[in-house]
Amino acid sequence: MIKIGIVDDEILARKVLEDYCSKIDNFELVLSTGNPLEFINFAQQNEVDLIFLDIEMPELNGMEILRSMLHPPKVILTTAYSDYALESYNYGVVDYLLKPVKLERFLKAINKVSTTILTQPNVNNESKELQIKHDGMPVNIAFESILYIQSFGNYLKIFTDSRMYLIPETLINITTLLSENFQRTHKSYITNLDRVTKATRSHLVIDTIEVPMSTMYKVIVLEKLEVLAKLKNR
Repeated sequence: MIKIGIVDDEILARKVLEDYCSKIDNFELVLSTGNPLEFINFAQQNEVDLIFLDIEMPELNGMEILRSMLHPPKVILTTAYSDYALESYNYGVVDYLLKPVKLERFLKAINKVSTTILTQPNVNNESKELQIKHDGMPVNIAFESILYIQSFGNYLKIFTDSRMYLIPETLINITTLLSENFQRTHKSYITNLDRVTKATRSHLVIDTIEVPMSTMYKVIVLEKLEVLAKLKNR
């Protein structure tokens, strides 16, 4: 789970971010506060992976909080002002969101934080096969033959060109074994974007098969499809 903190003295702004975070798989909101000192004390005793940090706050502003922390978590700044944008990047800030924060912009920001935020695959995996155990026997499945993977209770269904494999595994764990062309497209689906032939508002099409694409992943998915299309056309 990705442990999330929200630090913003505006109650409505916090509620918007809390709502967005609640829709993201593997996000665990561990603190939401309008008190910067409360966050600093909390972070000293607890693990926080990512904070949404307001800049203009009483007592301490966002930049002062960053300066005070020896090992700050990943940070996405949220503010109604753009004055601090340049300085913020000196502290390793991942992104800078202007209020009111829109969902589409929120999704782009968390995608910058880490490929693990939305359980995207490990892009450093240079293997060309997925190694699994099926019916107790080791099986190697070529990445290019996989169409999509579906969560099915405590199991996964791996759909390939020739057959379906049912294995006891989770989507979170299997993402680390896949190549960069695989992307979470729905809370229950991972799709091989290299096999996608068409995208609609709510589905990805692989030949005649429709795979669900939820709103939470749509921006990221479409951006990656655009990149893949450009690479193919070179």
